[in-house]
Amino acid sequence: MLYWALLFFVVAIVAAVFGFGGIASASAGVAQILFVVFIVLFIVAMIARAVRGKTP
Repeated sequence: MLYWALLFFVVAIVAAVFGFGGIASASAGVAQILFVVFIVLFIVAMIARAVRGKTP
């Protein structure tokens, strides 16, 4: 999921450089949503692992 967020961020940067404002803002919005989903899932996974008591 983090890969997709970074990919959309790169697409947004490239689109902004070439002057495509609509595509850049849409890609940046998708990247933000995917990044937030990644962070939430990461935190849930860390809490679940801590509750189970497993060590790395």
